[in-house]
Amino acid sequence: MRARSTCLRGRLRSAAIAANCSRSALTIRAGGIAVIMEHFDPEQCLALVERYRVTHSQFVPTMFSRMLKLPDAARRRYDLSSLEIAIHAAAPCPILVKEQMIDWWGSIIFEYYGATEGLCLVACDTAEWLAHRGTVGRVLAGELHVLDEQMRPVPAGTLGTLWFKPASPFEYFKDPVKTAEARSPDGTLCTVGDVGYVDEDGYVYLTDRRSFMIISGGVNIYPQECENLLITHPLVGDAAVFGVPNVDLGEEVKAVVQPMPGIRPDAAFAEELIAFCRQHLAHIKCPRSIDFEEQLPRLPTGKLYKRLLRDRYWGGRTNRIV
Repeated sequence: MRARSTCLRGRLRSAAIAANCSRSALTIRAGGIAVIMEHFDPEQCLALVERYRVTHSQFVPTMFSRMLKLPDAARRRYDLSSLEIAIHAAAPCPILVKEQMIDWWGSIIFEYYGATEGLCLVACDTAEWLAHRGTVGRVLAGELHVLDEQMRPVPAGTLGTLWFKPASPFEYFKDPVKTAEARSPDGTLCTVGDVGYVDEDGYVYLTDRRSFMIISGGVNIYPQECENLLITHPLVGDAAVFGVPNVDLGEEVKAVVQPMPGIRPDAAFAEELIAFCRQHLAHIKCPRSIDFEEQLPRLPTGKLYKRLLRDRYWGGRTNRIV
């Protein structure tokens, strides 16, 4: 998060979606202030915006969710009128969370999506998102292709794997297998495994990551929908949903939840959350069981490191199909 100096006020809004580190460096060089939180605390974040008159900021959806769960008095306590742009990225944002943030902060929220592996920038402003709820935006730079398992383009509105045109050849460090999986057979495209679609107007929507798809009784389940729902529960601080072994079905849906401070993580709370999911989703998409963690593993970028959680339940298995 950073505060901008007056000499940067003429910048175009589209420039605010560019690389975060370079923007912070340019701000400092121009005499502005960069405010960096070593650890995110939702109320402290609001206090810092007021104290330093922050104009531009960047968040991940979990930060939005935690700010929204502050008591109303805490949310109203701070003057946030200096904010001109609030950017979010790094993870899918639940529709309800984004709607509530727009209601609170207004039409200053921008979203972008991309991948280090491929030269592509997808982005949208508040007005575009409200007209296409759930989108991560349109392609502003680079090439994006939505392809089926046979590497054929799919029609608008049809799910497929998102592939990018890379700017230059790349390799994952000391991981030739992962490198090969991320490349198309002809080597011209790359993917991080995201699944989604593009609508008739060219807006991109993300469904989930292919590697997290759950196959339960022959049915493909994308856990992101359940994660997005759980995070909206007022007593849930963070959530991860993935597949775990099931002798009969192959996999079943498991949720691991980080409760809000002061919430007792017991069997009754687990049953409450399962019932909450079943009110809004088909039962097959809902967790059969819920475990609790004091803190879910997230990377410094805010991305949920779900593989660490999932691997605990699979142990030494090399085949996920039971």
